[in-house]
Amino acid sequence: MKTLLTSLACASALFAAVPSYAQAPEPLTIVVFGAPSLGAFLPPVIKAQKLDEKNGLAIKFDERTPDAYTAQFNSGEYQLGGSAALLTVGLADARGVKVTYLFNLFDFWGAVVTSRPDVKVLKDLEGKDLAAAKGTTNWVMFDWFARQQGADTAKFSVVNTATPGLIGYAMADRASAIQLWEPAYTTLISKKPDVRTIDIGIADSWKKFTGSKNIPYLGVAAHVAWAEKNPTLIPKLYAAYKDAAEWVTAHPDEASKLIAPKGTPDDQKAISDLIKHNDRLGMNVKWASEVKKEIKSVYDAGKSIAFLPSEPSAATIYEAPGK
Repeated sequence: MKTLLTSLACASALFAAVPSYAQAPEPLTIVVFGAPSLGAFLPPVIKAQKLDEKNGLAIKFDERTPDAYTAQFNSGEYQLGGSAALLTVGLADARGVKVTYLFNLFDFWGAVVTSRPDVKVLKDLEGKDLAAAKGTTNWVMFDWFARQQGADTAKFSVVNTATPGLIGYAMADRASAIQLWEPAYTTLISKKPDVRTIDIGIADSWKKFTGSKNIPYLGVAAHVAWAEKNPTLIPKLYAAYKDAAEWVTAHPDEASKLIAPKGTPDDQKAISDLIKHNDRLGMNVKWASEVKKEIKSVYDAGKSIAFLPSEPSAATIYEAPGK
């Protein structure tokens, strides 16, 4: 008996000495726009700082052009989208695609730049060419703001291109004006500081329309079926992005090197300055349910220019646990 007890004690000690292994990270694949874009802003930080692993995930980010992103996300080829613009989510819902906006990453900001002396206000672009990424919601939101300024956007001759091509159009002065947003805008200004920015009246128009200054714009969305099947993964995904945003804010110089790894030192300094001020970047990570009122205002804007044929369902605004 003594020998048996001794053997059991030794066995217990042996098992106690074996380290316990944490559960393997849950793999996720998310489709995003290619750089430069807001959807590609935080992913390199998440991967470099291993913020996905910290939160129990192993995220793979696949980059696509805006048109390909929309097609592949809406078809269900990708169940998660990290360049999810609100109006795109709302339009998908109107077309019968059951998707939900999980959380916001960035508020809206956009711009029109020109090097042409005869283009001073947006209305001057009527009958002229404007380079833009028409497959993006930034373009749709710009369309709304341009109309508030009295411009007839139907009279713009729009040259459609993917987001990476916008800087090239501006650098080469290949169009009368270029519609773009961050971080492409900051990169362009650092390379061509003499380009002029046309006022599109974002703050005043939005305040007049909604009484608010917040414009939820781009975040992470999922197919409703996936969200219902994986409720425990969504807070982990939110935490990974939230951690990334906080790290970027605390380490703007280091973050700029991750976000623009092939950029010049001037490019990276421009990105760092953009992060420090955040007025144009608009980084604002919040659960969709925390900004429900503002989201509905964005839907109203989309309906007012006939981009949205109907009111998106309540299911497009994800109700976060405990919110």
